[in-house]
Amino acid sequence: MANLRDKVYKIRSKNAGPFTVTVDIFCRNQTNLKRILGLLDGDTLSYLYNVEKDRFEIFEIPDLNVIKISFPRTHIQGSRLDRDMHGAQFAELLNEMELPDNF
Repeated sequence: MANLRDKVYKIRSKNAGPFTVTVDIFCRNQTNLKRILGLLDGDTLSYLYNVEKDRFEIFEIPDLNVIKISFPRTHIQGSRLDRDMHGAQFAELLNEMELPDNF
């Protein structure tokens, strides 16, 4: 079974301030962009990131074949419970996301 990382150029994540994380998915083409957008619903993202599904903002940037996802951090950046100061490891959950066989 393929993972999402096998179908895109790159997935990266970073802080968008101390309270928010942004994940960028760089798709190979428009077809890939649309197919991946179809997989990334609120339920899937909520399961991966343990964040309420209505807290995600998904932006499509078709000219660049990029999907941008923003959501609140579970713990404020730099707090005692924060395990990823720069927000860089949030991308790994999407990198490892298994795709359906027909993708």
